[in-house]
Amino acid sequence: MIKNDIAMLLERKGNFSRAKSVLIVETILESLKNALLNGEKIEIRGFGSFRVVPKKSGYGRDIRRNKQIPISGGKRVKFRPGQDFKKQLKKQSIE
Repeated sequence: MIKNDIAMLLERKGNFSRAKSVLIVETILESLKNALLNGEKIEIRGFGSFRVVPKKSGYGRDIRRNKQIPISGGKRVKFRPGQDFKKQLKKQSIE
């Protein structure tokens, strides 16, 4: 699913124009991105939560040259599914 698919669903179900549904989706995604960039945790009940976590620096291996190369640390976004979502995934995998 891509951003355009979400906008089309919103257009159909919400009875919005195409331009308005695209604007709504872009506004929501921009708000979520800005919250994560500011270090805030995002929690969507029934779906899950997103948060930014530090990523350790370390070393990798260049197998062509047989050398160790440094890998810089940084930040990454971590997603943790909510309880309802976990139950649905578990139920789906059993069937």
